[in-house]
Amino acid sequence: MDNPIALREWAVAVKALEAGKQIIVLRKGGIAEETKEFRLESPKFFLFPSYEHQREHLVKPGASPSVAETVAAYEKAPNTVVVSSYAEVVEDIEVTDSETLRKLDPFHLWTENYAEERLKWKKTKPLHVLLLRVFVLDQPVAIPNDERYGGCKSWIDLGEPLSALKARPALEDEAFDNRVQSVRQAISGGL
Repeated sequence: MDNPIALREWAVAVKALEAGKQIIVLRKGGIAEETKEFRLESPKFFLFPSYEHQREHLVKPGASPSVAETVAAYEKAPNTVVVSSYAEVVEDIEVTDSETLRKLDPFHLWTENYAEERLKWKKTKPLHVLLLRVFVLDQPVAIPNDERYGGCKSWIDLGEPLSALKARPALEDEAFDNRVQSVRQAISGGL
């Protein structure tokens, strides 16, 4: 993929996406967003692991050990960020109510309380639920952890494209299609 754009996401969520444990992310936009709301800047992007806001008490118990693992890996090399995947957006679903959000609870690692906080933050703006097809790079790319990558913003310009990269899907086609269908059915009340 030759696009130099990346979506900042909690490292624990990136790990879950790469392992095929989830196919969605919940986005409202960061405090430092230029538009003051989340906008899908590209249908394809790299996943940029972030460590700033992730906390064990904000993810479900089964994902909690992963928070410590991602932080420990980062602390070994804090001047480097390892980009190991990219994603393609299959659908951008706007959620505006708690009932719909609760229907999505089985499909992500965040606690119900944290997901609800995300929904309520910037009340007039919808919560974007991005259904992602994730591809894991055969050879992860280590890039210098530049200060321009910090802050509460969703999108990062990596400066130069990470090209000529080989990748495999986190989930095979049938498994991915089944997950997408399950999410859509849950939202429509079919779960």
